[in-house]
Amino acid sequence: MASNRATSRAFFSSARVTAALLKRGQLRWPARFVGLQLSFADGTTSRIFRETVVQDAQVHRPTLLVVCFQLRLLRKSRVMHALFRLESIANTPLFAGFHGFRSKLWATDLRTGIYRGIYEWDDAGKAEAYVTTLARLLRPICMPGSVRYHIEPGIRRDDFLRRPAMVDPGSAIGAAGAEDRWWRLATPVMA
Repeated sequence: MASNRATSRAFFSSARVTAALLKRGQLRWPARFVGLQLSFADGTTSRIFRETVVQDAQVHRPTLLVVCFQLRLLRKSRVMHALFRLESIANTPLFAGFHGFRSKLWATDLRTGIYRGIYEWDDAGKAEAYVTTLARLLRPICMPGSVRYHIEPGIRRDDFLRRPAMVDPGSAIGAAGAEDRWWRLATPVMA
């Protein structure tokens, strides 16, 4: 019960901060990566369908966060997935106002129904606080075992996209072990 209240408070606080970011014009949705296909080391792919960025936010302790989940109700319905991608913009207040959030790439694999978020945070502890809260929200509505995350302190998101091999497998924080390949990019996606 206490964790439900803490989760609700965290998301409510994020929504308030998100509203302030929107009012100041700091929350943006650039199209630079939209449509880009990502290939992961486990053989899966994901296509980026949205990017969310906090404009002009400083990053002192860059941290990469990769999240993966598979929604239970959507199954393989292309129509339901299309509706979820449209609706997902309404989920922005659930993450953009968390302290340390800097950017998110939203990606999906229509073949498997797997969704991924590739985030940049300022501070690994803040990324972990967010993702453990997110996992509590996602687990009841996702396929069992599909909610996973991986945190890489000291890595900027764009550096990960340019040079995925730079990530040290021994530096992992989170629910995924270093042996998991679902979060690792197989090939660079940026020049």
